[in-house]
Amino acid sequence: MQNLARVSVFFLILFIGYRVSGQDTADAAGLKQLISVYGQAEVMIKYPGYKIASDLSRQFSVDLYREGTLHIILNQNTINQFLALGIQFTIIPPPDTKGIKKADNAAKAMNWQSYPTYTQYDSIMRKLAADFPALCLLDTIGSSINGKQVLVLKISDNVALDEPEEPEVFYTSTMHGDELLGFVLMLRLSEYLLKNYETDPKIKSLVDNLQIYINPLANPDGTYRNGDEIINPRRFNANGIDLNRNFPDPLQPGVVQQKENIDMISFMRSRRFVLSANFHSGAEVVNYPWDRWLTKIHADNSWFVELSRSYADTVHVYARDNYMDGFDNGIVRGAVWYVIFGGRQDFVTWELQGREVTIELDEIKLTPVDSLETMWEYNYRSLINYLQYALYGINGFVTNAETGNPVGAIIYIKRHDKDRSQVNSDPDTGHYTRLLSGGTWNLTFTASGYRDTIISGLVLVSGEPLFLNVEMTPLTADTLKTDKLLVIPNPSSGQLKVLLPEWFEGEIIIEVYSSTGRKMMSGTINYSPWERVELDLSHFSTGVYIISARSASGGLSVSGRALIIR
Repeated sequence: MQNLARVSVFFLILFIGYRVSGQDTADAAGLKQLISVYGQAEVMIKYPGYKIASDLSRQFSVDLYREGTLHIILNQNTINQFLALGIQFTIIPPPDTKGIKKADNAAKAMNWQSYPTYTQYDSIMRKLAADFPALCLLDTIGSSINGKQVLVLKISDNVALDEPEEPEVFYTSTMHGDELLGFVLMLRLSEYLLKNYETDPKIKSLVDNLQIYINPLANPDGTYRNGDEIINPRRFNANGIDLNRNFPDPLQPGVVQQKENIDMISFMRSRRFVLSANFHSGAEVVNYPWDRWLTKIHADNSWFVELSRSYADTVHVYARDNYMDGFDNGIVRGAVWYVIFGGRQDFVTWELQGREVTIELDEIKLTPVDSLETMWEYNYRSLINYLQYALYGINGFVTNAETGNPVGAIIYIKRHDKDRSQVNSDPDTGHYTRLLSGGTWNLTFTASGYRDTIISGLVLVSGEPLFLNVEMTPLTADTLKTDKLLVIPNPSSGQLKVLLPEWFEGEIIIEVYSSTGRKMMSGTINYSPWERVELDLSHFSTGVYIISARSASGGLSVSGRALIIR
């Protein structure tokens, strides 16, 4: 509470020149009344500028920026802190729930003209798996705070097998429990893939060559907060936490994850998703990384633009003229719109080396049932085409040239990759996928205990795959002989080993310098020839560092460079 108090004081100072007047007590009472009934309330404030808006997003669930205003969703956890700031606000009336009609039973729900109860949703997921047992497998990511299952379908041609040559892709929706359209679209997409497998060559190709995971409902406690039916759903989970602000943030460690996110993170780490998307409502746009940095551009920004452009452009062929046409004609880099912290999209792209975007499907959060068919018609081709992108780029297997065993390597493009944009091959299978825009590329494969392998002049055509299997030569006692300081692997995440020339022995001073010459680390070791010196530089930021070794008795000195990628 002391930290919140300090933040509140900070905002009060910032808003001295901004506030029009204090909000009257009737508005505050009305806001609290809405929260008691609906579990949340939406307010709109005048846009206070990028710096203050970013600071507000650290404390509150900022929903969107629109036409000079910032929209914030408040609940019991945040209402008092917000009111203490004295910010002039306008209450947005709660959405109309008349169009949220429930199905009489699971069979009618599968006509996709109504919303299922939670019991019906569970039945639909089980039915899809039971009706297509060779193609569909039902699994559980975890459970919500209130004990509802967070379900996921796996769809693939050999669904019971983990096929390493088939990239894994992941769709997930409704982290915000009151954003409903994606929930139904994901259920319907699952059925569509399964029903059309035998008759549609494109669908068959996707199911045969991908491992597709679909999680229609990531926040069941928010959607079904009143029990089995969707009645006044809310954005937050049962603890009043915005799940899409609760993932580990690259620069804000220590945030306590909610149960739903702990389970989701564990699930995503157990898979190797090459491509993923999460679905929302409240706007109509494809939002790509980064969400938390305005000035930092992803190394593969051109590829993200191509991916997002493909989704929006396909939508435009089939949708009404003004659907998904805002921002850059339907796409936006997240932080250009508004900054958020702890978002899933950035977590997946930063920490898991995946590629994820956020797709906003409808400006109306509680999409009425009479619009469900229209929105499916607008989007289903784009949903299918998006999956196709996982089959493009450069992919193959990395193996030991002598034994054929899989190698867990870092695949890195010099003078291109940054901010953890490199990818890794699976240490258990050796498989990798590097999604890239068309062009000529030079790939470096580096792994502990192996010589770096550089493949130059790879010509990749956009919208086509390029298969590349790489055999890496292991370092042996003979190949390890060196007259310089050798860093393995290089680049690395900071956990590395150093090998010195054969004439080094005894007391050795190891020093690490930044690229500007500042000493970062120093220590003395007793060194035996051919010993590998282990260094932990994982706490260093991304960059090039100079590692120096010199004999304590004088005379011998070598140095080398290490590239750290965070």
